[in-house]
Amino acid sequence: MSDSVHLTPLHHVSAVHAAGWHQVLAASMAHDLPGVPPPGPGKVHAQLTKPALDSHRLAWTATGPGGLPVAVAGLRLFTSPGRDHLAELELHVDPAHRRRGTGSRLLSTVVAACRTEKRRSLVVEVPGDSPGEAFCERWGFRRALTLDHLILRLDAPAAPAALDEATISEVTPAGHLGYRLTGWTGTVPDELADAFATAKNAMNDMPVGDLDYGSLDWDADRVRTMAQVVAHRGDTLLTLAAVHADGTMAGYTEILLPHGAPPRAQQYDTAVVPAHRGHGLGLWLKAAMVHRLRAEHPHVVEVETDNAEDNVHMLAVNHKLGFRSYRRTCEFQLDLSAP
Repeated sequence: MSDSVHLTPLHHVSAVHAAGWHQVLAASMAHDLPGVPPPGPGKVHAQLTKPALDSHRLAWTATGPGGLPVAVAGLRLFTSPGRDHLAELELHVDPAHRRRGTGSRLLSTVVAACRTEKRRSLVVEVPGDSPGEAFCERWGFRRALTLDHLILRLDAPAAPAALDEATISEVTPAGHLGYRLTGWTGTVPDELADAFATAKNAMNDMPVGDLDYGSLDWDADRVRTMAQVVAHRGDTLLTLAAVHADGTMAGYTEILLPHGAPPRAQQYDTAVVPAHRGHGLGLWLKAAMVHRLRAEHPHVVEVETDNAEDNVHMLAVNHKLGFRSYRRTCEFQLDLSAP
C-alpha cells in the first residue's frame, strides 16, 4: 500500500536521484511506450538540473521499502508573461508498483504546489490508450488536444519525391519569389536575431486544440537565451531559415540533436510567417533540413515529430516528406481556478 511509500521533494537533485528517476522513467516507458527509446541517464540528469527557459522546476520522488524509487513527479512552472498561469506535469510510476495509490499521492502533492504557486492550469501529456488516460479522467482533467507522433527514416531505401535533390532544386522558391536559404548551429547570428524573433512569433497561431497554453513574445534576447539553454544541457540545435529579399525571415525549421549522438533526432519548431504562406516554404525548409542531416550528421537515421491532429497542413507536409504515424498522445488539462 502507498502508506509504505515515502514522498520526498528534491530540492537538490544528485546523481543518485537522477539515476533513480531514469530507472522509473525507463520502466514506465517500456510498459506504456514499447519501442520508444527512453532518454539516457545523462539526458535525464541534465533535464533535472539545468535551467529551463522562462520556467523553474519542482520535483518529487516516491521511494518504497529499502529506499528504492517507485515513482517520480516533475512540475515545470512557466514564468514568462502570457504563460505564468500554467504548469506542466511529468509523472511516472514503475509498472510493478501501480494501482497502490502512489500516483494519486504524488498528483495530490503536485496540485497543492500549483495552488501555492497560483497556477490556474495544469497540463500533462500521456500516451494514447494507456492507463494514464483513465488516471487523468478520474482526477478531473479534460482531454484538450490529441497529438499524432510521426517518424521519418532517413535510411529508407526509397526516398519520397519531395526529398529528391532534383525535386528540391525545382521547387525551391528562390528563383521566382526572392527567397534564400540560410542556416546555423546553436545561437542565431546577430544579424538575423531580430528577424528570427519576429518569425518565432508565428508559432503563436499553431493549433493547440482546447489547451489554455497561452502565448509567447519572442525578441532577440529570448532566442539567444533559448539556444544557450539547449547548449548548456549538452544538446545541439540546428536551424534552417527562409529569408526574403527584403530581409524578412519568412519561415524556419529546427532540429534537436540530443546529447550523446543517439540515432533519433527531434523536430522542434517549424513555422512560416502568415504573409509568406502558400508558397511551399514549409516543405522546402524541412526537405532541405533532411539533406543537411544526411550530409553533416550521418549517425542520425530517424527524425521524430508530432503534430496536433487538426493541424492538417503540417501533417500533409510531413506525410509528403515520408513521415509515418507510429503513436498517439493526448494532452490533458486540469482547471485549478475553481476552489
